[in-house]
Amino acid sequence: MALQISATNPEHPALLLELPWQVPLEEWPEDLLVPLPRGISRHIVRYARAGDEVIAVKELAQRPALREYELLRDLDRLGIPAVDPLAVVTGRTDAAGDPLESVLVTRHLGGSQPYRSMFETTMRPATMHRLMDALAVLLVRLHLAGFAWGDCSLSNTLFRRDAGAYAAYLVDAETGELHQRLSDGQRDYDLDLARVNISGELLDLEASGALHPSVDPIEFGAEICARYRSLWEELTRTSVYPAGKYHYIERRIRRLNDLGFDVAEMQIGQTGDGASVTFVPKVVDAGHHQRQLLRLTGLDAEENQARRLLNDLESWMATQDDHADGARPEVLAHRWVRDVFRPTVRAVPPELRGAMDPAEIYHELLEHRWYLSERAQRDMDWDTVVEDYITTILPRARETLQPTTAD
Repeated sequence: MALQISATNPEHPALLLELPWQVPLEEWPEDLLVPLPRGISRHIVRYARAGDEVIAVKELAQRPALREYELLRDLDRLGIPAVDPLAVVTGRTDAAGDPLESVLVTRHLGGSQPYRSMFETTMRPATMHRLMDALAVLLVRLHLAGFAWGDCSLSNTLFRRDAGAYAAYLVDAETGELHQRLSDGQRDYDLDLARVNISGELLDLEASGALHPSVDPIEFGAEICARYRSLWEELTRTSVYPAGKYHYIERRIRRLNDLGFDVAEMQIGQTGDGASVTFVPKVVDAGHHQRQLLRLTGLDAEENQARRLLNDLESWMATQDDHADGARPEVLAHRWVRDVFRPTVRAVPPELRGAMDPAEIYHELLEHRWYLSERAQRDMDWDTVVEDYITTILPRARETLQPTTAD
């Protein structure tokens, strides 16, 4: 069988053809590889360059490679946070003509870290709680979309900073299954797998001395289940309200929006005596603030970043003279991007940003402006904030956070 590359973008086959597919992945020359931290995997995984992109290349049998490629494409269409599938390469042979395993090619998620690299120094319990929150949100989003992961674990997840919290991304979809809807039994099974895997991974870290002594691996495994169930209940429960109190439904929708979810479809019923109404959100989509920020400004950010940027945008809009005169929010938002967001971010030299994207940089600067203003008991101007941030904050951040891109 001849070499065959199935790709999602016409540019990728031309770039990928330059890579040495006739060489086993484990033997690829160092000058092609990008030294990024890798998580634990049952397969051989390497990071390499393809043109201007950093790609992750995973070697596995043809059938699971093709299956995972299609599953990742499905998750992308559903808007689930997962690595982007770029291509699957089949029909590989070595110089002697002997067959080699197929490879799955995905785009490296910039600014992300595998969980194990985050434990190179002992992680504080508060940070671990943020990781658990991120993973619980990811698992809920997958289940709402009808995806049973089948192997949820910290090892199969990448984490990216999101305005003081973390956003979790699925990396390995090899064992996953996509259904129209998951039963309670399927969800419980997936959740129990997550509990066992997470506790096992934390026990491994404990044995290596990398786990904070206050963290109980078994309790943490159980905690992910509790966080998941709390969020799932809030997103799917049926509410019963007195007739005529329809603003209660609006209040419930706003609460879901605050959690970062939109209600795309709802079911409203009335009891036989007409005394009360029932409300249940039937279709819930994550990314409420992301979509709102993207619509207003064109900026693509993580959910918590988007929430923070929207708050700053609204505060800034209130100070504009034409805001009271009815200027369109989209016009004001693009002015904010041009006059505030971009100049502020660009004031931080790119070589000092490390793995942080523009939205995370702006969030950090907002935090630092609040801190300096509280200390000085007056509003601080952006020039002072940026200069102090570069001098006092970035050096410490670079000592504790290693960049995860080779750019």
